[in-house]
Amino acid sequence: MEVQTFDSVFDASADTPAEAANMKARSELRSALTVRVRSWSLPQEAAAGRLGITRPRLNDLLQGKLAKFSLDALVNLATASGLAVHIQIAEAA
Repeated sequence: MEVQTFDSVFDASADTPAEAANMKARSELRSALTVRVRSWSLPQEAAAGRLGITRPRLNDLLQGKLAKFSLDALVNLATASGLAVHIQIAEAA
């Protein structure tokens, strides 16, 4: 049996490099959003209202359910939370 090593869990679980890149970007956005929302020290209902989503939707975000969020949706939520999103492009390793 051949042992494989990967740079990240996303590289290991994704079928393609593009899918892995999408998952990494969504994960980074979710992490930043979680930090932002928790910094508000608000009940989930109030925090969800600030983002323009329902409390169950916010709960999915805070629980890390990435499959429920597109990259576009996370960019929109980041913007609604007051975060600025910047994309960095570099040559693949």
